[in-house]
Order: sequence, then structure tokens, then C-alpha cells
Amino acid sequence: MTDTSGKSWHFGLLGYPLGHSFSPHLQTAALLGTGLAGKYHLYSLPPEEVNSIIDLLNLVRSGEIDGLNVTIPYKQVVLPHLDELTSTAAGIGAVNTIFARAGVLVGDNTDAPAFLADLVSKTGWRRDDPYPATGKLPVALVLGAGGAARAVVYALGQAGWHVWVVARRIEQGRELLFSLRHHISQPMHTITFDGLPVLCAAVAPKFDLLVNATPVGMSPEVTHSPWPKNLDYPVNTYVYDLVYNPPETAFLRAASASGLRATNGLGMLVEQAALAFEHWTGRTAPRGAMHAAAIRITDGDAHA
Repeated sequence: MTDTSGKSWHFGLLGYPLGHSFSPHLQTAALLGTGLAGKYHLYSLPPEEVNSIIDLLNLVRSGEIDGLNVTIPYKQVVLPHLDELTSTAAGIGAVNTIFARAGVLVGDNTDAPAFLADLVSKTGWRRDDPYPATGKLPVALVLGAGGAARAVVYALGQAGWHVWVVARRIEQGRELLFSLRHHISQPMHTITFDGLPVLCAAVAPKFDLLVNATPVGMSPEVTHSPWPKNLDYPVNTYVYDLVYNPPETAFLRAASASGLRATNGLGMLVEQAALAFEHWTGRTAPRGAMHAAAIRITDGDAHA
């Protein structure tokens, strides 16, 4: 369906460095799929250009830009310059999507709902699963304690999961859990990577989900894995790698070789972009077209 309003939409991505981002391809596919005219720009701004960032946000406030995606290193930097945060963005303490409503600048985080939606689509898990008869909480092991891990832990905690966070430094893991303590009522624990062998020996039969929320294994370091060498994967565990470039990481290959179900983060990438598009336009995003666009470029050197 072609839009006849004559409006040309203006979206963009704020970050640094941006390299070859997937985002223009996804949002261009969304525009084409909904019959809307518009463009998606990359705003690669060095951190020292703070005034330029404020100017860019003011263009969103005024309506000259209809929406922004935000990536590293600005997901937290932009917070003081926004008027409102959604409950999800406030809980996570970071935004990846910005839009304006009647001149009010709003920040949201679509990473968390996108991760959960993709997990549900891949596993069929529901809010009252997997053991309603026994009351057992599903248990997740999340590798990493950075921004991506924060969104994943928030999503799982809100959905009723018992979460273990594996951090490089115990202080990093504790800070993550402390920042989420008012938003999650389920049990949360943290350990370092050095503690994984002991934890897996004690808890492995209870892990339902293993998530890599680190950048380890991302192109071009495709031979690296966040999982310790000579440590078996937990049994009967679904493995999810937020990395999608390359499509099959060393982490995922080893999981599949161990007989585990495993998936990459491409579905999450598409869903977070689709949710942003819906914020900006009020239209239902054409997820099929956006996913097809992502598939076409997964062999390239890109990131979002």
C-alpha cells in the first residue's frame, strides 16, 4: 500500500563508530514494505561532539527528524537530554530508540522486548511455562554484564526467570544486579567466568537457557567464544547468542555439536528495529521484509 500523504520520513542512527550498520537496510525495507517515503541516515558523532548530539536531539523534538536509533557509546549519554523514559528504558537505564510526542522527547529500549519476543518465537516458551505444576522458575545463565546483558537480564527478570549473570569482574556483575533490584522480584545472582565450572557442576541440570550477551565471537574475531575451553555446555539447555555476524559463531557451533538447540540474535535485531519503526510511524512494521533484508546482508561486515 502506497502512502499518499506526501510526507517524507526522516530516521537515523546515533553512535560512534558506526561502520557498516544493518539499521539502514532494515528501516529502508520497513519504509518500502509500508509504502512510505523516507530516508535513514547515519549520525556518526565522536564523543567530544556533545553539542552536536544535543542539536540532533532537538531536531527530533521539533519533528524535523521523526526518530532515532541509539547505539554505543550513547545509550546512557543521551538520558539527561530526554524529557521522558518508558518504564522499560528507565528500568534498564539505557535507550536505543528516541521519538517525540507533541514536542516531548521520549526514550525507549526495544532491545528487551525484542529479545523476549524472539526467544518466545524460537522456543514457544510462555509466561507460565515451563513447570506450572511444580512452581519451578526457569533458570537462565547470561554471559556478560554490559549494556546488552542489562537488557537481557531485565527482560528475563520481568518475565519471571531466575537469572545468573557471568561477568569478567564480580564488581561489574554486582553493579548490574544492584541497578535492576527495584525492577525484578525474581532471584538474581552473579559470578565471574572463573566460577563457571563450579556453578555448572552444581546447577547445570537446572539451566533452561544460556545467553551470550558479550561481543565475543563477532566478526572479525570469528574463532573466539565466550564459553571456557574444556567446559561442557549445560545439558538440555537452549543456547542463544546475541551476535548475528557471523550467522553461526564458534559459540553456536559448539552448542550445536553438543546436541543443543541454538540460535543467533538476528531475530532480536529485526524485532528491535520493527518496534522502533512502529514508535516512529504508528504503522505495523513489515517484519518479513525486514528479516529478508537482514538475511541478505548477514555475510557482510556489519553491526547495529
